[in-house]
Amino acid sequence: MRQTTASTCCYCGVGCGVLIEHDGERILDVAGDPSHPANFGKLCSKGSTLHLTGDLDARALYPELRLGKGLARARTGWDTALDHAATVFAETIAEHGPDSVAFYISGQLLTEDYYAFNKLARALVGTHNIDSNSRLCMSSAVVGYKRSLGADAPPCSYEDIEQSDCVLIVGSNMAYAHPVLFRRLEEAKAKRPDMKVIVVDPRRTDTCELADLHLGILPGTDVALFHGILHLLLWEGWIDRDFIDAHTDGFDDLKNLARDYNPSMVADLCGISVNELQSCARLIGNAPSFLSLWCMGVNQSSSGSTKNSALINLHLATGQIGRTGAGPFSLTGQPNAMGGRETGSLSNLLPGHREAGNPAHRAEVAAYWGVDRLPETTGLSAIELFDAVHTGRIKALWIACTNPAQSMPDQQKIHEALAACPFVVVQEAFFTTETCRYADLLLPAASWGEKEGTVTNSERRVSHVRAAIPAPGEARADWSITCDFARRLEGLLRPGQDSLFAFDTAAALFEEYKLLTQGRDLDLSGLSHALIDQLGPQQWPFPAGSTQGTPRLYGDGVFPTANGRARFLAEHYQAPQEKREARFPLILNTGRLRDHWHGMSRTGTAARLFGHVEEAVLGMNADDMRRRRLLDGQLVRVRGRRGQLVLPVRKDDNLRVGQAFLPMHWGDRFLKGLGVNVLTLPAFDPLSKQPELKHAGVEVETVELPWQFFALVEGTVQRRFEALRPLFDGFAYASFSLAGRERPALVVRAACIEAPSAELLARFDQLLGLDNGPVVAYDDPRRAVGKRVRIEEGRIVALSLSGETAARHWLKNLWQDGKADAALRRWMLAPLSTPPGGSEFKAGKTLCNCMNVSQEAICAGIDRGLDLNGLKKELGCGTSCGSCVPEIKRLLVKQPAVA
Repeated sequence: MRQTTASTCCYCGVGCGVLIEHDGERILDVAGDPSHPANFGKLCSKGSTLHLTGDLDARALYPELRLGKGLARARTGWDTALDHAATVFAETIAEHGPDSVAFYISGQLLTEDYYAFNKLARALVGTHNIDSNSRLCMSSAVVGYKRSLGADAPPCSYEDIEQSDCVLIVGSNMAYAHPVLFRRLEEAKAKRPDMKVIVVDPRRTDTCELADLHLGILPGTDVALFHGILHLLLWEGWIDRDFIDAHTDGFDDLKNLARDYNPSMVADLCGISVNELQSCARLIGNAPSFLSLWCMGVNQSSSGSTKNSALINLHLATGQIGRTGAGPFSLTGQPNAMGGRETGSLSNLLPGHREAGNPAHRAEVAAYWGVDRLPETTGLSAIELFDAVHTGRIKALWIACTNPAQSMPDQQKIHEALAACPFVVVQEAFFTTETCRYADLLLPAASWGEKEGTVTNSERRVSHVRAAIPAPGEARADWSITCDFARRLEGLLRPGQDSLFAFDTAAALFEEYKLLTQGRDLDLSGLSHALIDQLGPQQWPFPAGSTQGTPRLYGDGVFPTANGRARFLAEHYQAPQEKREARFPLILNTGRLRDHWHGMSRTGTAARLFGHVEEAVLGMNADDMRRRRLLDGQLVRVRGRRGQLVLPVRKDDNLRVGQAFLPMHWGDRFLKGLGVNVLTLPAFDPLSKQPELKHAGVEVETVELPWQFFALVEGTVQRRFEALRPLFDGFAYASFSLAGRERPALVVRAACIEAPSAELLARFDQLLGLDNGPVVAYDDPRRAVGKRVRIEEGRIVALSLSGETAARHWLKNLWQDGKADAALRRWMLAPLSTPPGGSEFKAGKTLCNCMNVSQEAICAGIDRGLDLNGLKKELGCGTSCGSCVPEIKRLLVKQPAVA
């Protein structure tokens, strides 16, 4: 019988409500929750396909233990697994001290999971060595808010996006990264055309399609830009002196600094015109309300904290904070990065927005937990932590719900560290992640739709995440695993004492945690799981006795600082760590795609989500490609100071000369060579410890790999993936993806200098199901070329091309269309490489993933005379999350509808 359970999406920090349709055992469908105030029923392409993800063949289902380095893991029971882990951790602590162990956790955990890990590390183990992958995305925003305003508290609400008169979007391709919020902005601007939108981004992204002004600044020059804007605000008198005098400190120092950032100097440094700079300042200075939105382009920087404070300076100088449509609004990257910040799940924090380095804060938490004291030494942040693993200082490492062997910078070093660490525990829902290869103990965790708890979104709104179905196999909720381990470790470290971890529900963890926030800026003491169910998701602060949350902060001009005044920060622009030079003349930027999430452990199981972008491709400016004599689709070698990567290159008109772009999602699982982050650098902001993931020096050069391979096969996709992936270790290039709007298939692309052995090719055929049965085959041994197509019931179900792959797009489209006609058979049995119609045949792609509409269908509709509204009505494209609308508009311009 079909049932519906209201829950929350597990992807970005928008925190959309979802309705999970299920039968008690399987998730069957999802829809947006019309009653949830974050999204009012809308979902993006990722959220609307949640029911298609989570392939059981990719799930960790049972505990697995490796009893020695070099040995394979074997299935074991939970008691054996956790007893072994407790013994190893206890022995390591006894021999090397509590700081010899560490925990690296995730912004995708629930608040209750976070709290359990925090208490485990600090109260029981006695170490502050617990950090989160939120360090990679939000820690500079944390420092910016705390330094400037006194607390890590975004002061705005989503409704401010709709009510603002001037919205400044900096370092965020909001149309891709936070599409549901972008739709709200888009609709607001359509209703109020006088609303002004400014986008600051080195690339011209889809977000820029909405902009009245796009400032394509040179990468990393944000601080100079913000100071240059302030210079003009001061010059023109567009500041709020009354607000400055009544509610802030430090303005005179900032004013003196801003004098140096004159328009000519700033325009030259940022690579924009003086007119563009003046236009930006004019829009901000004359706006009745001014809102800024930012994300990774600001945070992932060696000067990310300065960027955040320099941006907040503009709000304090203009008094644009604490009121409708105004304020500095950081867009959170992960679904519960905010919850992690609240529970203190960064190495320098404690629960309730306390500081690990503050003796009074440590004493408060220790007393509440009933332990003598908390450790005095501040813990290691993510980069420092893995450095300590690499040097052998950390000897036991627990990783939960994150994939550092894909997401951390300087991947060569990360893989070396994980390989050398004496004991690695990985608590994970998907055994397929790159990090799981290094697990000495793999613990299967419950995933979205299977666990209960709370998350906090970008606007401080706490939602109840509800379980719809049981977790598969022996997978368990993260908090349950953590508390079970903690109780066993207690028996070894503090025998005979009452347990600190006597929790039997997620709600019980929340009830204990929330009192640590009482009286603090984020007061959650009035909330509970039951109250959220009754009132709906609520924004903090929500003190005891409250009946509704707090939509905006600082409306009274009082800030949570010692004297109640906000602070201006006067810090000069600092250039990024890696500069352009002769050896590495290109600046590499990384970022999100529309339909994928992080390292693709979940989205990588849904074929439809590869329909828009099917493989990692390096984007470059056409002039840069021309100078290097590179062609669209050609394989190239990207060299950096720490590693290199082979992948295709494509012309990208959205990039300036001297810049390149790679999507962040491809790691070593989907792209041979340790993935995108083999090129990024571990340099980090000295205050936030957030690494500079968006600015690395590279060079791009041709690579000769004449022998190429392409394969596509339906059925048991994940199992075939796991079997095939290791066979390509000797190839210079190998890329894996999924395909299919209805029938999922695994797609393999690979290349090397010369043909592999006949034995390896035979192994490929066997795993692809092309070694026997209804297979049409052609071989040309002299040219080392082969073609294989398996046809069942008149339909292609598997195919491979070896030696050269000119016909790959044609064959893939035949497979997608279900065609296996006479033309295919004639081509298969002829010594022709190129397909009928020539080698220029272009691959089709899914333009609208939500409604499963191909670009081909949209172009056909345009040919029939349909405009945007007609396409929406007839095909449904653009009617769900709307992320495809900018591309559809570009097609309409390029290929106008016939009257």
